[in-house]
Amino acid sequence: MSVVINTNFAATVASNNLAASNEMLQKSLNRLSSGSKIVNPSDDAGGLAVSMKLSAAAKRSGAVVTNIGNSVSFLQSQDGVLKVAGKVLERIGELKTLYADPTKNATDKSNYDAEFTQLKSELSSLTSETFNGVSLFGASSLSVGVSEDGSSTVTISAKQLATSTSGVGAITATSATALSGLALAAITTAIGNVATMRANNGAEQSRLGFAAEVLTVNKANLESANSRIIDVDVASESTQLARYNILVQSGTAMLAQANQSAQIALKLLG
Repeated sequence: MSVVINTNFAATVASNNLAASNEMLQKSLNRLSSGSKIVNPSDDAGGLAVSMKLSAAAKRSGAVVTNIGNSVSFLQSQDGVLKVAGKVLERIGELKTLYADPTKNATDKSNYDAEFTQLKSELSSLTSETFNGVSLFGASSLSVGVSEDGSSTVTISAKQLATSTSGVGAITATSATALSGLALAAITTAIGNVATMRANNGAEQSRLGFAAEVLTVNKANLESANSRIIDVDVASESTQLARYNILVQSGTAMLAQANQSAQIALKLLG
């Protein structure tokens, strides 16, 4: 090999190797300090794009679960009102039966009518209950999204508690001012209507519960898939860190040796 002064090929090669090793060492340090395999987009451009989509889908899934929880709370509030309405109707039915007792005098019947009037007013009040400003009972149904992409929904059916055909309207009607003018059949029909509403309410709660369970599982799987793309494996990366650390140290030592090799030419000149 020729002995030259102007060009130190060995030092150039050592310098290039040292620069490459130092760059990889810095990347390893960044990954371990951030906990992410993708510190810069150039680290894995395609993986970064997939990770962003998976992360967004996971966040949407969590938001949908929150919405479902609110809808379940709505249904629970609705069922609570229906439960009370059922109890009121049971008491009205009991009053109607007691009112029909032939041994009761006019004063007794007047007392029953007084309680009936109060209970009828309470039923009317229950029909106007709301949840966060949204009416619990009315002619409009509610549509609840149960998928992160919005493609699937669950309908909370309209429950018209105030009507006479499907609710308790026959009981709260102004014409039924006293128990004498109220048919027992109207009471039993109203109780059946409330029972049907509670059954539908329970079915809707059940479906929403299963929908939330699916979303929770999907969210966990999306997060797991995203983790495999973006999260650094600390055990593996720490091994790489040790390797690059050694390469940087050895490269530095070899560059120093290569720089000293030009001293041979000076000895020849001396």
